[in-house]
Amino acid sequence: MADRTLQDCRVLVVEDDFMLADEIVTELSDAGAVIIGPAGTIEDAVALIGSEPDIDGAVLDANLRGEMVFPAADLLLTRGVPFVFTTGYDASTFPPRYDHIVRCEKPTDIRRVTLAIGRVIHS
Repeated sequence: MADRTLQDCRVLVVEDDFMLADEIVTELSDAGAVIIGPAGTIEDAVALIGSEPDIDGAVLDANLRGEMVFPAADLLLTRGVPFVFTTGYDASTFPPRYDHIVRCEKPTDIRRVTLAIGRVIHS
C-alpha cells in the first residue's frame, strides 16, 4: 500500500525538466497529494501561486531555464507556504533568507523529495 502522508495536501510542483516533473508528480500523487502544476517557468509558477488560494506546500527546482526560482519562492514565503528546493547548487548560491529552507540535492531520490515536503508541511 502507498504511503498516504500527503493525503489531500495541495502541492505545487515547479520543475522545468519534463521527465523529472513527471516523476515528482507521480510520487507525490501516490502519497495522496493533489498536484498544482507542474509549472516549468517562473512566469507559470508565479501565475499559479497567484491563482491558487490554497497551497499546502511546494517543490521548487531552483533553476528554471537559466533563471533562479526566487521570485516564486518569495511569494510562497510571503504567504507562509512551506516548500523545498530541488537543486544542483550548493548553499552559497541561495540568499540568506532561504537558509531555513530544505534543499534536496540533485540528482535526488524522488522519495526523499516526497518525505521532505511531507515533513515541512506537517511541521
